[in-house]
Amino acid sequence: MTTTVRKIELSDKERWLELFKDYIVFYESELTDEQFELTWQRIHSDFNMYGLLAEHDGKIVGLAHYLYRPSTWAVSDFCYLEDLFVDPSVRGKGVGRALINTLGEIASKAGAERLYWTTAPDNATARRLYDSLATTNRVQYRIPLNQK
Repeated sequence: MTTTVRKIELSDKERWLELFKDYIVFYESELTDEQFELTWQRIHSDFNMYGLLAEHDGKIVGLAHYLYRPSTWAVSDFCYLEDLFVDPSVRGKGVGRALINTLGEIASKAGAERLYWTTAPDNATARRLYDSLATTNRVQYRIPLNQK
């Protein structure tokens, strides 16, 4: 059982969309079809949004979306892992770890100072993985703006 991670390709759209929709449902949220399409287009343009897919035993089972942002605290950009999702059928088999580790390598090669992400406080499964890989010392606050 092997896991490989690679960049999202145009031919991956159908499976990517299935996984991304499952991710949105997991967080009990909703996106319009237009937003899914916009995200797809951004990943495949010069928008500064990128995507990875994980294959486990030849089947696409995970995704990660990320971007780079400048920081007032560092000369180099930070890499933000915005979305990470692994098909429930393969959770615990190292797919999430492979996605994060690969992204860490990509971000490091790009000169990023830091890789960071957030998750829901009650996402215990993901937090076990995250706690084994990284430290946290911040709490995120949100003010919704321009909600439709």
